[in-house]
Amino acid sequence: MRLWALLTGAIMLAAVVLTGCADFSAQDRDRAAGDFSANNDAPQNQQQTPTPEPSTPENQGPPPTGPCVDPDPQVIATCLASTGGLMPGDDQATTTVVAERTTGKLITAKRYGPQRAIASFDVDGSGDGGLVDFALSPTYSQDRLIYALITTPSDNRVVRIAPGDVAKPILTGIPKGATGNMGALYFRSPTELLVATGDAGDPSAAANPASLAGKLLSVTSFGSGANPPPKVVASGFGSNVALCHNDTGALYVADRTSTEDRLQIVESAGPKVLWTWPDKPDVAGCAVSSGQIFVTTTRTQQILALTEPTREKPTITPPAVVLEKRYGALGRIVSSASGAMLFATVNKASGKPVATDDRVVRFIPPASSENRT
Repeated sequence: MRLWALLTGAIMLAAVVLTGCADFSAQDRDRAAGDFSANNDAPQNQQQTPTPEPSTPENQGPPPTGPCVDPDPQVIATCLASTGGLMPGDDQATTTVVAERTTGKLITAKRYGPQRAIASFDVDGSGDGGLVDFALSPTYSQDRLIYALITTPSDNRVVRIAPGDVAKPILTGIPKGATGNMGALYFRSPTELLVATGDAGDPSAAANPASLAGKLLSVTSFGSGANPPPKVVASGFGSNVALCHNDTGALYVADRTSTEDRLQIVESAGPKVLWTWPDKPDVAGCAVSSGQIFVTTTRTQQILALTEPTREKPTITPPAVVLEKRYGALGRIVSSASGAMLFATVNKASGKPVATDDRVVRFIPPASSENRT
């Protein structure tokens, strides 16, 4: 209860102090923007990242009514702008933190509960850019730092924001295009942030070692001044690049190319293709739970399940459709500690929106039929 009260208080404070937009022109004029609030750049021990939760309504009466109330009990957030990244707000995935890609707002929500903006970024939401993804600091309960991958009028970049501060650049100069701006963030350790970038509509840039497009980058310097170039972990990625991982550290990448959609695993020798979709269903996100990789698609409006490869069985079986054409065009998907999942719709950008779109939906994945013992 004390932790829940702390997180709720942090959200209420953040909603007050983070509603202003970042002035990126001022940042670019003065890269020495000053120290970050509550820096904690190099924590010594990785801690479980707390997740901010919306407050619980005091009165538990009948369900509310109105245009943004979805009758589907699995829908936990409604009437969002087109979405980017998301995360569970609790272990059971009954609450969420979701990026409104086109508005630059980071929203917390729960079913029938209030929606609050805990951060707001000045973004260029045209094409597939905007507030693309976000990650909470590994020590969020102490420093309240939020990292974000955003599109500006001049580039894609990674920034971070602290309560009462403006967003400050960590990594700039990621190429921007009319398409191919979607990427992902993932803290692999307390001192390493992985940044997956799209090809910005230029497949040749993904293979160009001088370009930050179409890459998996390792960022270990988080200052607001001139940081050293990030290390390139892998390259050759297309558009709409999504990351997902399991509990043992295996890292998967889903993306789209001009000829096919793909699911890959990042190995020490580089990315290895696990599955391709020549029919290009518009793969949008991936998540791992209980030995299965779940992939969302935008055009075919599906969730597909693939059994994770193992040393004993490195070849995965064909994907099985576990949800189809129930919520429209699907975007990112994430798993929670309990195994429940959340996915977001992108109907306002790529589908036929209904009155409650865009939405975040809770999903209980089916058990794998594969015997992995």
